[in-house]
Amino acid sequence: MEAEMIENDLEILSPEMVRKMNAYWRAANYLSVGQIYLYDNPLLKEPLKLDHVKPLVVGHWGTTPGQNFIYVHLNRIIKKYDLDMFYISGPGHGGPAIVGNVYLEGSWSDIYPNVTQDEAGLKKLFKQFSFPGGISSHVAPTTPGSIHEGGELGYSLSHAFGAAFDNPGLIVACVVGDGEAETGPLATAWHSNKFLNPITDGAVLPILHLNGYKISNPTILARIEHEELEQFYRGCGWTPYFVEGDDPETMHILMAEAVEKAVVEILEIRSGSNRTTGRPRWPMIILRSPKGWTGPKEVDGVPNEGTFNSHQVPILVDADHPQHVQQLENWMRSYKPEELFDENGALLAELKELAPTGDRRMGSNPHTNGGMLLHDLHMPDFRTHAVDVVVPGGIMGQDTMVLGKFIRDITKANQSERNFRVFGPDETISNLLGAVFEVTNRQWEARQETNDEFLAPRGEVLDSMLSEHQCQGWLEGYLLTGRHGVFNSYEAFIRIVDSMFSQHAKWLKVTSELPWRRDIASLNYLLASHVWQQDHNGFTHQDPGFLDHVINKKADIVRVYLPPDANCLLSIMDHCLRSRHYVNVVVAGKHALPQWLDMQSAIIHCTEGIGIWQWASNDQDGEPDVVMACAGDTPTLELLAAVSILREHLPELKIRVVNVVDLMKLQSASEHPHGMSDADYDSIFTKNKHIIFNFHGYPWLIHRLTYRRANRNLHVRGYKEEGTITTPFDLRVQNEIDRFNLVIDVIDRLPELGSKGAYLKQQLKDKLIEHKIYVNQHGKDMPEILNWKWIAG
Repeated sequence: MEAEMIENDLEILSPEMVRKMNAYWRAANYLSVGQIYLYDNPLLKEPLKLDHVKPLVVGHWGTTPGQNFIYVHLNRIIKKYDLDMFYISGPGHGGPAIVGNVYLEGSWSDIYPNVTQDEAGLKKLFKQFSFPGGISSHVAPTTPGSIHEGGELGYSLSHAFGAAFDNPGLIVACVVGDGEAETGPLATAWHSNKFLNPITDGAVLPILHLNGYKISNPTILARIEHEELEQFYRGCGWTPYFVEGDDPETMHILMAEAVEKAVVEILEIRSGSNRTTGRPRWPMIILRSPKGWTGPKEVDGVPNEGTFNSHQVPILVDADHPQHVQQLENWMRSYKPEELFDENGALLAELKELAPTGDRRMGSNPHTNGGMLLHDLHMPDFRTHAVDVVVPGGIMGQDTMVLGKFIRDITKANQSERNFRVFGPDETISNLLGAVFEVTNRQWEARQETNDEFLAPRGEVLDSMLSEHQCQGWLEGYLLTGRHGVFNSYEAFIRIVDSMFSQHAKWLKVTSELPWRRDIASLNYLLASHVWQQDHNGFTHQDPGFLDHVINKKADIVRVYLPPDANCLLSIMDHCLRSRHYVNVVVAGKHALPQWLDMQSAIIHCTEGIGIWQWASNDQDGEPDVVMACAGDTPTLELLAAVSILREHLPELKIRVVNVVDLMKLQSASEHPHGMSDADYDSIFTKNKHIIFNFHGYPWLIHRLTYRRANRNLHVRGYKEEGTITTPFDLRVQNEIDRFNLVIDVIDRLPELGSKGAYLKQQLKDKLIEHKIYVNQHGKDMPEILNWKWIAG
């Protein structure tokens, strides 16, 4: 039946249809060249002059004609089967192709009415491309129909799968450049097909575009034998269909056949009509076409089409190369614009009808503006999981284990909506979020063995792939298409996705400035197994630098939270999962630590983001002698231990204890929406008293956040790249945030403590010497030292 359907369909692709599709392709190519080069004279109604060319020509041509070719064929198949499909452009700079096609189908003018479907509109379309005040040369947030930034080389396929999860009926056509295919994240992403459920999820149609070259080098996949290439993709679980050549008419027929086979196969997999006992082998298309196809064959005697020379701007047209103006004009006229556009500059009606209409246009697909589809999560009451704290520090608890039960309840409450997932690289149980498996499973389509745990074809957890890149990419695609999620990871290894975070933060920043782009759910990171508790992993698993990286981004996008205990963690995560259009980073521990605040106090503290812990302070009747501040669970523990020592041995010393849960509170209100005014900051930290700040991460981050404040008596203790396989206490000693060093720091800053302070300082130094001797003798077997009193006891 399938073969008969395809054969009949290919007969429908008559010579007349080939002619029209080729004309549409020519129109897209013409618009692409016009965007790269032209400032004026968009329809070449007069001979081209140097004045018509942009003063600075910037753009990428090499991938563009191939992507134009793909787009027209996807348009045909969308119309034929009334498909819900959109397009992800993976190659780095395919902007001219997608912008041109979105314009031809009318989606661009819908969003930007000033860019009309006529000669004046064409002039604006051309001028804005890679031009000051215009649009970038790659696919960007300004491009309707896009969820993928052209600069995010390597993540297109993981974004496509993220969009497809929980979107039955959707097909994501993902064009993968052969240069992009050489990146680690993309090479790994081919295995995402082992997680796609054909019934409850959508489908991904990868189209590998082999045009042979990167900027100046050949691409690997284009230079291996056909048999090896086919074996590689069959080995990855795909059924590849090849389209190879350079003759337009022949290539249209071959591409129509391949697209037809792939879509029919996807529809049959969905229906279950060809389902076997194993997982489905999804189709993909491998398109081999010349780089810079239909462009100039050579420039100044140097081959261009089909070589790396066509990667960017094939012909340099400027005052130093006026002879190239004629060659550019000849190239553009080769597309015969007079056969494509009417006298007013509008695409001919017979060609315009090749494109889908309404929301079926790939530039207007609602999934590509996910905020339009976004619904609030059903949020159970996090207070039901409160740790019963009667006395601060009087009970121990494991923060992420408590949170895991809340995540479980959120998962259960939203199962019918299918709009919430937990992502992580095989660390959900390790980070003590295993309670979620009481109500769901890990989604998994590969073979299962008897002793596997929590694997099923359908589940709300995606953590069975040991790739931070895929987890991040899946989550981004999931969020960008209107859903919610959380990414849990070891703190040190979240650095793997530094660049992915950067691009997503930039996407959020730009889209927040576009009125037509709707806000999406926030990207929520939960970083556990953090730097201060690595009992057996050691130095390799110690890196809190993600926080430094995050705060470099725009203040209206990023948020960083360091809850000191489980109740604060519950309150913070409830807030983050309700928020929109942010990147929220939450750092929390999984090991048993003292719990400080009852639930009501935790809610108040997290709402304020920063606060004086009066129960730990003794300066209520006046100004403090010293401010002791902390951010992070372990730094809070150590700081309160130091305060306990000071309170016991120097009871006359007035101490103010400040805990920071929202790190951005430290910035000025003029720099961050959460920042405090100078008056509020001074009321907490004073204008001139010494501040001993115990911080979770690298010390200089606190200095960066507070450098504009009046009080410069700030002394920060934090992680200093010292560590090994040792006890948590020894790690704190090595990095000088332990209680003894904190007390010594206070004594050094307050000479007025006199002989009593000096005596205490010497005692503590002796204890540190004893500690170092013990560590040298006993190594990792050294027990944790908790030789201090509960302050509120």
